[in-house]
Formats: sequence, structure tokens, C-alpha cells
Amino acid sequence: MHAPAAQPAQSLARGSALVRWLVRLLVAASVGIWGVAIPATVADAQSMARGTPGPSFELTDHKGRPFSSAALTGRPYAVFFGFTHCPDVCPTTLLEVTNLLGALGVDADRLSILFVSVDPERDTPDQLRQYLDSFDPRIVGLTGTETQIGAVAKGWSAFYNKLPEDDGTYTIVHSAYIYLMDHNNRLADTMGFQETETEQLAKIRSLIGSRE
Repeated sequence: MHAPAAQPAQSLARGSALVRWLVRLLVAASVGIWGVAIPATVADAQSMARGTPGPSFELTDHKGRPFSSAALTGRPYAVFFGFTHCPDVCPTTLLEVTNLLGALGVDADRLSILFVSVDPERDTPDQLRQYLDSFDPRIVGLTGTETQIGAVAKGWSAFYNKLPEDDGTYTIVHSAYIYLMDHNNRLADTMGFQETETEQLAKIRSLIGSRE
């Protein structure tokens, strides 16, 4: 009887990669964070209390134009932090938002949607523009310097951290919540990609219709 051949190193590497991917998926689903490195500060990733005002900021949109938080005065908006090289959560979330805007009909024009990149090194305005071409044109992509992005993320208690990959590139662990801000620029609710479309649509309609 011949002994079984040793498993090739390549197969083992694929298996390890699969295990890492499954761990990331489980973590993302349970805590709203995409990634495997979970320092203590991640517990604060959704610590922004309802009613907390959103921060003031100056960034650059996906068309290369300055974009100020002042442009949002008096209207509800939603903020999502991500990056264009994100493998799953970001495109899934943006597709869900696109579908929600379609379901809202004309009411969608009363809501601003912001996609803030946490990867300013790669996410230039042109990169954001090309990426967002696949989604609803009302979604505004925003980028800036590392300092600007850090300040904006801190304002929403959003977490992100760069992680090296085996191939020499990097990915980014980040909060996966959408922050729903009312017309007074205060946090009304949060929304996760794991929620059903019915749940998400109810939150968006409540946000748009709120006038308290």
C-alpha cells in the first residue's frame, strides 16, 4: 500500500487564505467591522450616540471639486466609510444603497449619500469616479489627505486600519455601518449591510420624513 502523497504547499496556502477570509466574514457579520485585527478600540466603533452632531469637514469629491459639510445644511444624509479596493462589504453596501434610492423614487432626491474613502493613498478623485460609475449617480465619493480622513472618521467614531497582504499590497479593516444623519446634522440611526432591504428602507424613510 502506497502512502498518500503530501499535500502541495500551494493547496495549504489556499486553505489558509480561505480560513482567513471566513474569519473576516464572521467578524464583519457580528460586529460591523470588516477584518480580523480587532483591538480594544473597535468596541467604540459604534459609540457615537444618537443625537450627536456630525463633524464639520472639508474634503474633495469624486469629480475633483471641494466638498464642505456646509453643503449638507438642512437636509438628511447618510455617511459610509470604505474604499474602492474593498472586496465585498463596500460594493455590497453601495449596491444596496443604489437599490434603496431606486425604491424611494422621487423622495430619494431629498437625501444625500456620502461614500468617504479611508484609502486616500489609492482613492484619488478619478479612481472614486470610475468606481462609483457602477452605482447610483447621486452617491458622492469623498477623499482627502490622511489627516482630513482621520478627523472625519473620528467625528463619527468610525474605525479603520491598514493591514498588509501576503502579496505585498494591503487591505483596510473598517467600520461597516452607514450613519444616518437628520436634517439638523444629528445622528438619527445606523444601518448595517446585514439588515434586510425592508429594514433599511424603513430607516431611510423615517430619516427623510423626520422633522422633529
